[in-house]
Amino acid sequence: MKLPAIAPEYAAHLKDFEQILLQNQTRIEAWFRQKWKQHRPPFYGSVDIRNAGYKMASIDMNLFPGGFNNLNPNFIPLASIAAQDAVDRACDNARSVLLVPENHTRNTFYLQNVYALAGILRNAGFEVRIGSLNPEITEAVELETALGNRLTIEPLLRTRGRVHLADGFSPCFVLLNNDLSAGVPEILQDISQTVLPPLHGGWTTRRKTEHFAAYNSIAAEFAELLGIDEWQINPYFEKIGGLNFQEREGEDALAAAVERVLVKIQAKYDEKGITDQPFVIVKADAGTYGMGVMSVKSADEVRGLNRKNRNKMAKVKEGLEVSEVIVQEGIYTYETLNGAVCEPVVYMMDRFVIGGFFRVHEGRGADENLNAGGMVFVPLNHSIPTTGCADENEAQDGDESGDCKRVFAQWDELGIPRPNPQDPDSTGNRLYVYGVMARLSLLAAALELERTAAQAA
Repeated sequence: MKLPAIAPEYAAHLKDFEQILLQNQTRIEAWFRQKWKQHRPPFYGSVDIRNAGYKMASIDMNLFPGGFNNLNPNFIPLASIAAQDAVDRACDNARSVLLVPENHTRNTFYLQNVYALAGILRNAGFEVRIGSLNPEITEAVELETALGNRLTIEPLLRTRGRVHLADGFSPCFVLLNNDLSAGVPEILQDISQTVLPPLHGGWTTRRKTEHFAAYNSIAAEFAELLGIDEWQINPYFEKIGGLNFQEREGEDALAAAVERVLVKIQAKYDEKGITDQPFVIVKADAGTYGMGVMSVKSADEVRGLNRKNRNKMAKVKEGLEVSEVIVQEGIYTYETLNGAVCEPVVYMMDRFVIGGFFRVHEGRGADENLNAGGMVFVPLNHSIPTTGCADENEAQDGDESGDCKRVFAQWDELGIPRPNPQDPDSTGNRLYVYGVMARLSLLAAALELERTAAQAA
């Protein structure tokens, strides 16, 4: 598979940006290594990236990724290397993992995701069993996934501060693939086992604006490292609360915030000579699945919402009412696959990039949310070449776990193209840049979780 086409008028901007990152690859990788010593990365995560050529940035970070079934299965060996590290960091000498999924037992594509995630962990050498929070699961049940695989799900139980399955299976590590939109269930509170992502990382308490506040500091430091304009990798945003879309409460405050962000974007466009029309994305400050999202180019658009759009914005997953939103700078996506707009979604485990896919939508435009009905997923046929070391010269005894050597060996075995500053058209170049953008967001998530852990304590 070829990389997506970039609109010709923006191709030069993108190549210039790629070259800056490629020429500073050693510095970038050293910076990341130092940061991972200071901040523990989340167990896993996925990042949505938008690429306008003149600007590329993360627009969303999911701490409970649900699309492992969309990754290229050829790269499970790379994912398993990362999984070994991630589980070992979570629990010394762990041999088993208790995986707790969403309650979507009727969503066969989500079940395929659970099957794929469990397969990565098993390939890493761990026994994996699945314990459900779903009250309808009262005994072990075998379910069929979208591709016809079989998955056994068992009721999650609790005894004396530990969660377990009916036969006593109770490892030290519990992995959540449930984003806790419906709240933190009592069965998981104050247990003695390690739970990752942590309970305060769920949408019960997590806010997107907290993530992007952490990202602000990461982007500023990274931009200074490379001598670039921070705006190239960082979208403007504001938080607005006190909203009730059904009753039209807070409408004027939201419109004012939209106007402020649009003015800031226009000023930057004028500075850079960009002729695009600025837009913002208004989305629920908590929640996922692309719900509670709208694209706006004028403050008047949020003042005059019709009933249909007010209903769309009023509630998100699990019926949660939206009272807070993030007003985020919109980034055009000028990448296309077969003429349809697309955006890369990058998956990470621990500090490693393990793959990704392109979210493609034939019915949406370059200024719209692509995470909507009608989207399709195109797995990357090439893995994203990012590691904790910049080149083989650094993959020596100083690499404490030998991960760099193992990953480089996997690259060669799988035929993964390495980034090449001397070849502007190398496939590995843009993939490397995607990986850098994703890891910046992963690092911001690490800071975010540290801050929210202190608040939760």
